[in-house]
Amino acid sequence: MAEKLAPDKRHSFFHADQNVFEWDQTLDEVNIYITLPPGVPSKLFFCNIRSTHVQVGIKGNSTLYLDHDLASPVRTDSSFWTLEDGTMHVTLQKREKSQTWPSPILGQGQLDPYTVDLEQKRLMLQRFQEENPGFDFSQAQFSGACPDPRTFMGGARSS
Repeated sequence: MAEKLAPDKRHSFFHADQNVFEWDQTLDEVNIYITLPPGVPSKLFFCNIRSTHVQVGIKGNSTLYLDHDLASPVRTDSSFWTLEDGTMHVTLQKREKSQTWPSPILGQGQLDPYTVDLEQKRLMLQRFQEENPGFDFSQAQFSGACPDPRTFMGGARSS
């Protein structure tokens, strides 16, 4: 049942008409997907994740592909990156569970208010599903404003 409440699509971050990366989020993490340039050996790619900053690049190249502050702090001990099928997947573990991120990058590529509201509703339903595993919330809907999943009824429980 929880998979029904997983992100159904990725958000795209564009700069100068170029798709820089795609991303999605769950209660616990933000995932960034970067399409890698062809012809570069995978061992040359790197990703440096700090609590409030991320860097992605190619070793030996002085220009970084990403070098930005994050929208919110992450837990570096459980954040990681992998390379698979021509894509770098960066998994950022949210320091504040259930927080709705408008974008992974601070001040850039932010979702519009309507999409942020949809994300917040989906995360709230994920939280309900996690706290009540015997119930199916996949068809549930909110009428009106959705409460903040971080603070509603005492807040989300961290694992």
